[in-house]
Amino acid sequence: MQGYIIDIKPVKDDDLIVSILTETSILTTYRFYGARHSNINIGYKIDFELEDTKSTIPRLKDVIQLGFQWILDYEKMYCWQRFVKLFYPHLKELEEIDAFYFYNLDNLVHIMIKQNALRAICESYITILEYEGRLHTDYECLICENKIIENISLVRGFLPVHAKCTYSKIFDLKKIKELFEQKKLINLTDEEVEYLWEIILQGL
Repeated sequence: MQGYIIDIKPVKDDDLIVSILTETSILTTYRFYGARHSNINIGYKIDFELEDTKSTIPRLKDVIQLGFQWILDYEKMYCWQRFVKLFYPHLKELEEIDAFYFYNLDNLVHIMIKQNALRAICESYITILEYEGRLHTDYECLICENKIIENISLVRGFLPVHAKCTYSKIFDLKKIKELFEQKKLINLTDEEVEYLWEIILQGL
């Protein structure tokens, strides 16, 4: 079985509760501490087995880390781990998970080989919003409910608002339309992309 580690909680004696996003579910597993265990961390893709125990939580065993080409790139790995960690609060209440989320991360791992991490993550996030029906291409302000004609601002979930309604950073509407409709950030500056990243960090 394969999955992405999206949450780790320490428990007694250096044991861990490890949450894993697989194709069909979020698994909550128990990892016993031991020197012979391979290292695990948020964002790692692993191959693993589960062992039933007397507890309600299965034991995580035979873990093999499936490395990325850029796993030693500190900047990319730092951004990746912060993004992947957001999946836990976003999905933890769901009993069944669509395979979309697993393959979305698989695709992002591949894209980040050549592309800037923040730009790749922002484009990936747009596909999540679109899949979940939360991508607002009507460009209507969340606050005043009037149409946005020129400059636009974005709040959590990339919800569109008038800049004057929130006093947030102003974007050219054409750039945001290109992002929402073509999933491209090519015309956004690095500063604008970093601002979008800060919005994503507020929660998926």
